[in-house]
Amino acid sequence: MSLIAALEGLALGSALIVAIGAQNAFVLRQGLARQHVFVVCTVCLGGDALLISLGAGGLGTVFRTDPVILQGTAWAGAAFLVVFAVQSFRRVASPQALVALTGTGRAESDSLGKAIGSALALTFLNPHVYLDTVVVLGGIAARYESADRALFALGAICASVIWFYSLGFGATRLAPLVSRASTWRLIDGAIGLMMLALSASLAHWAWTAAH
Repeated sequence: MSLIAALEGLALGSALIVAIGAQNAFVLRQGLARQHVFVVCTVCLGGDALLISLGAGGLGTVFRTDPVILQGTAWAGAAFLVVFAVQSFRRVASPQALVALTGTGRAESDSLGKAIGSALALTFLNPHVYLDTVVVLGGIAARYESADRALFALGAICASVIWFYSLGFGATRLAPLVSRASTWRLIDGAIGLMMLALSASLAHWAWTAAH
């Protein structure tokens, strides 16, 4: 087994999860309101862990049965990462900010049931989460043998652990930072560079595997 697989999973998982979106805004808002923070973070993490495992385990196994499909998936993944990098660099030019979802009075999800329902909806009703976790992470994980594939998936899941609990429980400290466009300019720039490096690594693997 190689720690490189775990580190690559951690890096790619981090780059994919750290993005401005409704799910992250919801976690931030619950953290600021200090309502059901642990449950909300755990539900979001559980959803990510499930989909990452399905991608790395299910799709990874299917892809490995056919070298042509495996190489094609690797090239497609490399191309996707380049597109993702370009989008990140575009956001550097026009930075946005992550702000808590607004509402009147107390947080909309006062009850535990509403908080869980909102977290589940924002996780499983978002088509991008399936592209990121099942297709992209699953396709890239497919180039590893079973043991290293598990490490890759574990690394990606660790990225979700670090991000969700940091965002939820560190909301009061992180809010001033994530609400600044300048912060996201730096984050998106770093993500863009990371994606290009991962794309080059994936393309190199696909090229050497074909020759």
